Amino acid sequence: MARPKATGAAGMTRRERYDAEQRRRSLIVAATSTVIVLAAIILLVPLAPGWEKVQKSFFNGAVLAKSFPKLLDAFLVNVMIFAWSAPAIAVLGLLIALARDAKSPALFPLRIFGAAFTDIFRGVPVILTVYLIGFGIPGLGLPRPWNSPYIWGSLALILTYSAYVAEIFRSGIDSVHHSQRSAALSLGLSERQVMRDVVLPQAVRNVVPSQMNMLIALQKDVSLLSFIGPVEIFRQAGVFKSLLANFTPYVGAAIIFLAVTIPATRYADYLMARQQKERR
Repeated sequence: MARPKATGAAGMTRRERYDAEQRRRSLIVAATSTVIVLAAIILLVPLAPGWEKVQKSFFNGAVLAKSFPKLLDAFLVNVMIFAWSAPAIAVLGLLIALARDAKSPALFPLRIFGAAFTDIFRGVPVILTVYLIGFGIPGLGLPRPWNSPYIWGSLALILTYSAYVAEIFRSGIDSVHHSQRSAALSLGLSERQVMRDVVLPQAVRNVVPSQMNMLIALQKDVSLLSFIGPVEIFRQAGVFKSLLANFTPYVGAAIIFLAVTIPATRYADYLMARQQKERR
């Protein structure tokens, strides 16, 4: 006969009580160390000789209040570029991943194209791609609106991020065990049906956390388009910096980015933790 587990007054086993105590101790240590670090920053930083100048140049409340509404308006440009780039990146990235995964010998040129695409656009820095496409294509003398930096800057981001997204999709496809493909084929499904109905649903679910991180990075890299003309939040902050001779607008732009990216990052971490828990 199995021996009953030892339980306390609260109905918890000895192991559960031990785990609860360890969690409580960890929370106390974490809270204490956090308070100590914050107190050190608050007390020691203002003692630096140049703190007053830094505070006036970077943390000027009047300048922040004056520039913040315009920065929010400019951030809408970032959001619009992100909104039309993200779906295009997802579609192109998936197509490149499928091209690289093609098994038929007749589709070998597609595999070569997919490999060359990912090698080129992952190998060239994003800002360099933005410059080459954003200045190069409008330099052909195209009529309006086809010479718009919004179009070609967005294309540069789409091509670059599609290469990374394609590799993430490909890793998700490879994570689906080959036995599932074999079982689906044995049931009479075609290669296309196996990919569409068996492999892709699992692959996409497996790479959601990684793709969330790419979306966060894309939202920040939209600011790189400011170098070729669009007046988004980074460029608007630069305009205020020149007009007011103060760097506080850059701090305001950073606050806006953090307000968007931190919740998205925590959500990506939550998805990753849930995925790991399901696998265990």
